[in-house]
Amino acid sequence: MSVQEIPEVEVDLRHGAPSDRPGAANEAVLPTRRVGFEYPADTNPMWVPHQYEFAAAANAISLGMPFAEPLFIRAVRSTYDRIDDDLRARSDSYVRQETGHHTQHKRFNDIVSARYPGTLRIQRMMKINSDWVWRRSPKFRVAYAASGETISYGVARWTEAHLGKIFDQADPVPATLFLWHLAEEIEHKANTYDVFEATDGSRLRYAWSAIIGFLTIAFFTAVGALVQLHGEKRLRNPLTWFRLVKLGVSLAFVMVPVLVVSALPGHHPDDFTDPIYLPAWLTQYDPATGTMPLWGSADED
Repeated sequence: MSVQEIPEVEVDLRHGAPSDRPGAANEAVLPTRRVGFEYPADTNPMWVPHQYEFAAAANAISLGMPFAEPLFIRAVRSTYDRIDDDLRARSDSYVRQETGHHTQHKRFNDIVSARYPGTLRIQRMMKINSDWVWRRSPKFRVAYAASGETISYGVARWTEAHLGKIFDQADPVPATLFLWHLAEEIEHKANTYDVFEATDGSRLRYAWSAIIGFLTIAFFTAVGALVQLHGEKRLRNPLTWFRLVKLGVSLAFVMVPVLVVSALPGHHPDDFTDPIYLPAWLTQYDPATGTMPLWGSADED
């Protein structure tokens, strides 16, 4: 895996809307890390060999990235005539991160789709869903993007708590793809929320969009995982269903409180206590050489 950095001027930009939050005035534009992944010809889409159920669920989420990320980008960009220069500059850096995410997921998704053609129908459904969201009101689109980023942040929190149990035995290339993405989700968790607050701020609209987004993601994740596990002939195994239910319950115990708290009056994403390891892992990105080690490679040295 290699990284090619896009040079940026280091500046200190404030939030678009006034805030009394400690440290709010010191938030800067986000770094751009152009990470490229090379997949061997024999890459197994079930990239977590000891937990096919997790791999299938993660793949199902990945299938939605080429639709969700551009939707979020369009929603944020649609507000550029209503937010100030500082928030717009930070949003531009958010857009660059998100563009890298869905571009790299698309390449991995091609491997998944080739192995499980049934997922192509699900991807068409995902496209219909993103088109439906875009046809809603401009305020709803932004609220949907903000709550969607909160959902991604919740997934990142859950993932950090299960790093060793899942990722240490996984194929390092897909593992690095997913962890790089989730680490940057932690990094930019506040951006779309700040855009939402600067242009709307309705907690009711945010809560409604969060419910719709959560149920939509849960549906597509479940159906996408089942299609893949059917292709692996694992759906007749009771252990598969036990692991799927256990995974869903475990995620819900993290996701639901995060979404509820995020919808409370006066809450801001900076009020969350962030995971520690994933953001620290991003520091292994080397701008001098444009490289970042594959997940787990440091342990092998």
